[in-house]
Amino acid sequence: MSVSRSQLAYDHVRSGILRGEIPIGTTVSDVELAEVLGMSKTPVREALRLLEQEGLLERGRRRQLVVRGFTAHHREEVLEVREALERIAVRQACRVMPADEIDYLRLSLLRQRRAAEAGDEATFIELDEEFHLLIAKGAGLHLVHRLLGQLRGFVRIMRLGSVRDRSHLVRVIEEHEAIVDGLERRDEDAALAALSHHLHTVDYALDASRGEVVG
Repeated sequence: MSVSRSQLAYDHVRSGILRGEIPIGTTVSDVELAEVLGMSKTPVREALRLLEQEGLLERGRRRQLVVRGFTAHHREEVLEVREALERIAVRQACRVMPADEIDYLRLSLLRQRRAAEAGDEATFIELDEEFHLLIAKGAGLHLVHRLLGQLRGFVRIMRLGSVRDRSHLVRVIEEHEAIVDGLERRDEDAALAALSHHLHTVDYALDASRGEVVG
């Protein structure tokens, strides 16, 4: 199935925002994007409308679309909502996630470890995001999966500029392993405790007063 022009435009802009190639505060013009992408303004406008609905773009003072920034309050809200959704996903996954999908989580951990050993942080981040979404998918929670996918975009932007060394990546993997161990044993308390530790320590700890990712 061919990808629509609006989807191509959406993927182009979203990827640019999440990678920091289109920085926070940048004005995004449908005219300029249409020229760059070699398409009409109609699919570009549709893509930008979706990104505005998703929350990655917002209206500036002159009603132009700009890449959204995040206040400390908004960052805290994003992480609180994300934690609530992930707890729902982990709890349900403990109850219904098929064994073969838990095995796939183990495979994801192996891939994360290879990326960490190679110092490939970009790939590691992609696999990190995939890991959390796989839990929601394996739990059969389609709405939770979709909402977490949207929130991951916010978290990615909040991480921009942070530096994580190899030892940090290894600790993230160890925390992921603890979550999978709980899922495999069908131990909700252990899996939720591992998730809480993961979200509040090494990987996504947030200094809300400064709005910076720490750890």
